[in-house]
Amino acid sequence: MDVRGFIKHLEYEKRFSEHTLKAYQNDLIQFQSFVTQTYGSCCWPKIEASQVRSWMAILLEQEHAPASIRRKLSSLKAFYRYSRRQQPDLKDPTKAIQTPKLKKRLPVTADSTALARLLASFPKAPCFSDARDKLLLELLYGTGLRRSELLTLKERDVLRAEKRLRISGKGGKERLVPYGGAVHQALKVYKERKEELFPDCETLILTDKGKPPYPKWVYNRVKQYLGTLPYLERASPHVLRHSFATHLSDAGADLNAIKELLGHSSLAATQIYTHNSIEKLKRSYEQAHPKAKTNE
Repeated sequence: MDVRGFIKHLEYEKRFSEHTLKAYQNDLIQFQSFVTQTYGSCCWPKIEASQVRSWMAILLEQEHAPASIRRKLSSLKAFYRYSRRQQPDLKDPTKAIQTPKLKKRLPVTADSTALARLLASFPKAPCFSDARDKLLLELLYGTGLRRSELLTLKERDVLRAEKRLRISGKGGKERLVPYGGAVHQALKVYKERKEELFPDCETLILTDKGKPPYPKWVYNRVKQYLGTLPYLERASPHVLRHSFATHLSDAGADLNAIKELLGHSSLAATQIYTHNSIEKLKRSYEQAHPKAKTNE
């Protein structure tokens, strides 16, 4: 059984992202290490279901999150499915083990009014850093970009005449995402500041030193601003993506349209945003209707 071949399969045939590839590889290395340390050696074709269950039990004892354990088991299952295509007679020890179900957790979103106040708080005549940070927030909230998609944006991907962005999403899938007046204005101001300092750089978003951004840098910039918002459970770039989709759903946008804007491959992934709207309706009903809290 070939772990390296499996990772190459995910990279070139499934076109998984670098982050996802590392996660799969680390999961398999971690399992291999566990079996070797616990049972003396790791021979993939001879792995038993009991060994997989032992690994899951240890992960629980180490207080790994249920979602993390679910992903690790899924990595192992995928590896055996791949290996069985090469060796049909291979025993699959994960076949008898069900992937644990997770309780669905609603996405964390920011209040639209609080976001509007935050975005309006930037200086009218900003320096490069302020113009860049406002654009960063406007792009994430105004178009629903993933952090990884924002990192790869080039100047040529901004179709200003059409007010659209050319996005390279998961699996190399390309989509065109429209943007509104707020993003358009933020782009205009930022481009003026950028051309004063870094006129020849093709990467759209730059650090203060004119370098391409990296994931942790984007996370820290967004967290700094969202951390000022009241009642927000979590502050991250993905919160703005969730807010983009949820606020569209709240306003009655078609679910299929939201799916296309987000770059989801399945409508099932988009449906989670309708639950936030339903929860808001329930809360409004419980707060306002005189019969909501009675048994009549």
